Amino acid sequence: MKKAILIIQCFDQKGIVAAVSQFLFKYEGNILEVDQHVDEEMGMFFMRAAWELESLSLPKEEIAERFEQEVGRPFGMEFKLHFNFPKPRMALFVSKLSHCLFDILGRHHAGQLDMEIPLVISNHPDLQPVVESFGISYVHLPVTKENKAEVEARQLELLEENRVDFIVLARYMQILSSKLIEQFPNRIINIHHSFLPAFVGAKPYHAAYERGVKIIGATAHYVTEELDAGPIIEQDVARVRHHNTIPELVQIGQDVEKVVLSKAIKYHLDRKVLVVKNKTVIFY
Repeated sequence: MKKAILIIQCFDQKGIVAAVSQFLFKYEGNILEVDQHVDEEMGMFFMRAAWELESLSLPKEEIAERFEQEVGRPFGMEFKLHFNFPKPRMALFVSKLSHCLFDILGRHHAGQLDMEIPLVISNHPDLQPVVESFGISYVHLPVTKENKAEVEARQLELLEENRVDFIVLARYMQILSSKLIEQFPNRIINIHHSFLPAFVGAKPYHAAYERGVKIIGATAHYVTEELDAGPIIEQDVARVRHHNTIPELVQIGQDVEKVVLSKAIKYHLDRKVLVVKNKTVIFY
């Protein structure tokens, strides 16, 4: 089904929901989903509405302009209009860890993630066979201190050539430059364990084991120039016990990471994430 999705934000005031609903009723739009939220501290209203596009009597190209005239301008709205076609194109960045990559490829193959994956970029060759078995192009670009700028220039070329809409860092163990981040604002999703900043470094699960943690988890967020501090999309935790070994902690943590990252990708694909300053409103 072809859908239109409208994301709205404005100062909270009476009549917003009625005005949006009346607009869609006027042009015979069949509403499929509506979710709204009021941030009382900010005095802001947020809304996501999705409707069946083919039922609308307005041409697709005229929707935004007509909505601006009849609803957006009178209420002082900022809004974005999206459509669920064509399918978004996602590039995956990976290193050696495979659990998030395998999970995404499996969900995509099963039809759970409605998108295209034109390529996978990696600084290691290890995961090339499995990626290519899914019929996806794998580009190996080794990264060193000396060639990092050159590699990122090539990455940007590949992203443009493949018309990539957003990027997922599926445990890509490299820090992105500000230039790449600026090219994809709120369109780069990262996943990491939730021990940060308590257990930084290469072996967070070992450090957590030594401290006897009782909960481990994962965070998916948009990438900003401040490391691991971008707007959070999804989080989850799992309880662990004193008898869990380090390998068991790693497995439990990776299982959480896979689920959290797949949910974050799904929210992004469905246009259910609205970034407000350094926070997000997630429409369920």
